[in-house]
Amino acid sequence: MIYLDNSATTKPFPEVVDSFVAVATNYFANPSSLHGLGMKAERLLAQAREQIAAMLRVKPNEIVFTSGGTEANNFAIKGVAWQYERRGRHIITTKIEHPSVAEPCRQLEELGFEVTYLPVDREGRVSVEQVERALRDDTILVSVMHVNNEVGTVQPIEEIGALLSRYPKTLFHVDRVQGISKVPLDLKQAGVDLCTISAHKFHGLRGAGLLYVREGVRLAPLIAGGGQERQLRSGTENVAAIVAMAKALRLAMERYERDIGRLQALKDEWLEALSAIPDIEINTPRDGVAPHIINFSLKRGVKPEVFVHELEKNGIYVSTTSACSSKKKAPSKTLLAMGLGEDRAERGIRISLSFDNSREEIAPAVAAIKQAIKTLSEVTE
Repeated sequence: MIYLDNSATTKPFPEVVDSFVAVATNYFANPSSLHGLGMKAERLLAQAREQIAAMLRVKPNEIVFTSGGTEANNFAIKGVAWQYERRGRHIITTKIEHPSVAEPCRQLEELGFEVTYLPVDREGRVSVEQVERALRDDTILVSVMHVNNEVGTVQPIEEIGALLSRYPKTLFHVDRVQGISKVPLDLKQAGVDLCTISAHKFHGLRGAGLLYVREGVRLAPLIAGGGQERQLRSGTENVAAIVAMAKALRLAMERYERDIGRLQALKDEWLEALSAIPDIEINTPRDGVAPHIINFSLKRGVKPEVFVHELEKNGIYVSTTSACSSKKKAPSKTLLAMGLGEDRAERGIRISLSFDNSREEIAPAVAAIKQAIKTLSEVTE
């Protein structure tokens, strides 16, 4: 198997699975319970919070555990909107955000909020000047992703944060789901108020994530109940998955320190090999991008979803748009926003690497890609 769909989800590290099993087996009590078993689970939860906070260089009380990136993004956007709506009802985001940002924004529009969707340039990047022009007295939130999940473009988060430091009434949310452990970002230095992370994107388990909430920022809770997570996110915490997330983040960041150069070199080799295929067009920019995402478009007549299944016959796994949108068979909104045209946007394919991928996979995978294009082209001719 050659797995090239790591932006959709990563394979959990074996040590992470072991941690989950050990905690789920031996520390299964509710961390809110008063008895000894509950207190042991609570201590594990607190320890995981401290470890994650240290790795992110934030305070433990700024970490709110969630079920994953989608919940955290919804919490950030709706939580700000409902908490600060008396201050203003205007939100700024971009045209290339993940659905878990775009859809909450559209829901808020139905409730009377106004959302400005900023365009991006040919490389999929929003400009700080556009953000500044869109700011208004009633702007309560700017939400910009760190790394685009389809083409890998890194957004100017530090520059936007510097701009917003002059607008203290406007909060800054960053969806860092694709950037964590791949592209560095100091949340404090960048002036980020809210930041989303999801465990299964860095070899953790699905069902665990977090929202960084800068000290002093207030949010209206989405989920009411027992008042867990400092009254911000009710529901019994998934201690085993959270402990596993802490371990996954530590291991992933160790891999970053050790292997980021190798991963970038691997991506460069992939780009060189793919660029030599006449029947595809590379969509991922060359500069200012993450080291693990490559997007290209197929020749006309080759349907992306059929191409994905054709590669699967050889044990090679890639994707079309983001995993959350891949079954909708709609053109990539990111490629459309980049101005690449609807035809090219309908034929996008994403390869996404992890630190576990190797050079030895490139030749057989590229050969299979060439053969799949040839086979499917003959079918349509």
